[in-house]
Amino acid sequence: MIQAGGSRYLRPILVHMLLLLPFVGLLWVPFYDRATPALFGFPFFYWYQLAWVPLTAMLIWIVWKFGRA
Repeated sequence: MIQAGGSRYLRPILVHMLLLLPFVGLLWVPFYDRATPALFGFPFFYWYQLAWVPLTAMLIWIVWKFGRA
């Protein structure tokens, strides 16, 4: 019984932690501050950041859909 009640509150917390991924992915600038690999002529620096826009939208949707207690 304790585990069932604990997982009830743990699941929304874990789902909400998905919102930390964009911060972690974008705050470490030296990781993506380079030109290669280029995608459609865009240096890695730009398309990496632009890729986070739809990914973040998808993560927000997942949190909205599954993050309710």
